[in-house]
Amino acid sequence: MPDSRNSSLSTARDHDCGLTPQLRESAFMKACRREKTPYTPVWLMRQAGRYQAEFREIRSKVGLLELCKTPELAAQVTVHAVNQLEVDAAIIFADILLPLDAFGNGLDYVKGEGPVIARPVRTAADIDKLPRLDAREAFSYVLEAIRITRRELPANVPLIGFAGAPFTMASYLIEGGSSRNYENTKTLMYCQSESWHKLLSHIVDLSVDYLNAQADAGAQALQIFDSWVGALSVDDYMDYVFPHAKRLIAGLTPGVPVIHFGTGTACLLEAMRDAGGDVIGVDWRMNMKEARRRLGNEVAIQGNLDPVALLADRETIRRKAEGILRDMVGDPGHIFNLGHGVLPPTSVDNAKFLVDLVHRFSSGNSDTSGGGDT
Repeated sequence: MPDSRNSSLSTARDHDCGLTPQLRESAFMKACRREKTPYTPVWLMRQAGRYQAEFREIRSKVGLLELCKTPELAAQVTVHAVNQLEVDAAIIFADILLPLDAFGNGLDYVKGEGPVIARPVRTAADIDKLPRLDAREAFSYVLEAIRITRRELPANVPLIGFAGAPFTMASYLIEGGSSRNYENTKTLMYCQSESWHKLLSHIVDLSVDYLNAQADAGAQALQIFDSWVGALSVDDYMDYVFPHAKRLIAGLTPGVPVIHFGTGTACLLEAMRDAGGDVIGVDWRMNMKEARRRLGNEVAIQGNLDPVALLADRETIRRKAEGILRDMVGDPGHIFNLGHGVLPPTSVDNAKFLVDLVHRFSSGNSDTSGGGDT
């Protein structure tokens, strides 16, 4: 059965953290509550990113961490993406690994490799050394970026805050970077289970405070990214992750919708739903109609166009996007998104074409010609 937080969302609306009427009645927020919307709301993960010329110009001058830690710049790229694409929600520009930087384990972004952790955590002693952080102090720059962004966004566009999920955060910290088989992570999980649970409890404690601080600063919804959890079996998820994911989501501010997202999680859909979340994110590997059947109607659902489809011609984009929308016709709890983030080679024009197509098709105006192919 869905987590009790899902079924209590309607009650929690009475405690909606200062939602304005315009934000409350936005298509995105209504879809989070599984209410009927005039069209399917759409936003794109990584909608502020390297596929945009304006973003690349800023990144040519500052590193990723500097961009995240400069509230004015983080707000600028967040708002620009909304204005450029005309999406139905913003997501604050940040990085899920900022807590690992705050832990002092030496986070860096290496060209061609991605994030690298200089001092991985692999023993009980390493875990004991992790500091207890005050989230509002450690991430004051993210909170200030949220406050600036909320002031600069259109009054009817909700802002999404986010954090990494416990398994994904722990895996980065243990592996020291990207991994294919998660040998170090699973070895700690299987062979030092007490230390594993201690590490995830530490991450959850910080994440609850961090996400709630984002809601207090002006985020109308929160997304939890479990990008790597698809590496687990259902049994391992239930034994080693489920209790921590459940505690994290249960600790978040009532009335602030939570999107619970993972990749490669077709076998974990029901388990993730039961861990909690008002919206379950589905990647491109699963048919949306089947995902809805398995999830039931107590949660909203987000997804799920393959990001690579945006590299194709517009007829392909149209066919694939309209297929998803047809599968979800009559479902009031559908938020259209990619199955993961926008890829750097993506054309901005194709991203705009997709957003416009979703709006037009789902509102009953299927004239989505939008110009020639790119």
